[in-house]
Amino acid sequence: MNDPSPITDSRARRTPRRPRRVRALGRGRSGGDGEVAAAVRLDRRTKNLTKRLQPGEVAVIDHVDLDRVSAEALVSCQVGAVVNVAPSISGRYPNLGPQILVEAGIPLLDDVGPEIFTRLSEGDQVRVAGSSVLKGEDVVAKGTAQTAETVQTAIDEAKAGLAHQLEAFVANTMEYVKRERDLLIDGVGVPEVATRISGRHALIVVRGYHYREDIAALRPYIREYRPVLIGVDGGADALLEAGYRPDMIVGDMDSVSDAALTSGAEIVVHAYRDGRAPGLKRVHELGREAVTFPATATSEDIAMLLADDKGATLIVAVGTHANMVEFLDKGRAGMASTFLTRLRVGSKLVDAKGVSRLYRSRISTWSLLFLVIGAFIAMTTAVFMSPAGDVIRPLLADRWHAFLFWLTGLFT
Repeated sequence: MNDPSPITDSRARRTPRRPRRVRALGRGRSGGDGEVAAAVRLDRRTKNLTKRLQPGEVAVIDHVDLDRVSAEALVSCQVGAVVNVAPSISGRYPNLGPQILVEAGIPLLDDVGPEIFTRLSEGDQVRVAGSSVLKGEDVVAKGTAQTAETVQTAIDEAKAGLAHQLEAFVANTMEYVKRERDLLIDGVGVPEVATRISGRHALIVVRGYHYREDIAALRPYIREYRPVLIGVDGGADALLEAGYRPDMIVGDMDSVSDAALTSGAEIVVHAYRDGRAPGLKRVHELGREAVTFPATATSEDIAMLLADDKGATLIVAVGTHANMVEFLDKGRAGMASTFLTRLRVGSKLVDAKGVSRLYRSRISTWSLLFLVIGAFIAMTTAVFMSPAGDVIRPLLADRWHAFLFWLTGLFT
């Protein structure tokens, strides 16, 4: 569950690739002066919208303080333009999403108001020109066109008020301690699961920052240690994309595919503290059974608490949130639970964030080639100069002639 908490709401970094201004299924096109004409897709939840967004189309979202993960998803979809009902950066904290969009050359129109959802329908042809959204010749919405300069100014102003957000974060942390001290201290409420975790490593994958690169970098570790693979919502799809079948899926099931849910993994549905589990209905509709885990933490937190309680000797986290800026970038006060969860499991937690960029091999292709040539010369010299060469040379000659005979037979 991304944010069941009732607490007060208050893979060197890779540069996102610039989306091509292409015609999306014959619809999208770019005009002069940054004008974009294309079909429109509307959804109040950005992560749902990106599942059906086609290259070049205009995305209409309702996302206050657009976070980095959502922005990178929009960039990867090669969106033509983004129209936000709400402010993409409200000034509460220096969120990273708007900067990613403008650096990728994607027009961003902010704070157009919720009426656009009633004035447009899915698939309508629209134009985003300057600070306006037009359908035909009618202006259906007006807002603030963001630029690199306006975004940077907003970020600077948000940094100045960051202390207030830190105070609110501390207050929410104390509130969470009061609500979940039994779970944090004694593990009260952790469900029984069928997957054997005791004595094994657990690899927890969240579809967060640089998760693809970090999973790829961990392939030798996965191959050698064979950890329990736990996908947190869309993290299960990340594992499938990398060629692994998750052993367990944890979350509220709002951003995981049917393919992942029917892959054979054990399913743990994140429920509200009162026992309500909206995601359980979807699991049952797919003919799968699940256990529920009621908690006011985030889904990645309960995955860590579950692995710790069931005896995992090491917890390796991919794509999770590791610092204060990332906590705030999720835009939820409930991220206080993540801070406390990391304190709870800290003795066995290894964060794989950035492991793909921690070390890159410095051995070039030419160096490897010279190494092979050197080894070949050394072996040849040993064969011809050593006393055993008289025995080895005839054997090598026979092998060579047999190879030539086989090769000749392919063409005769």
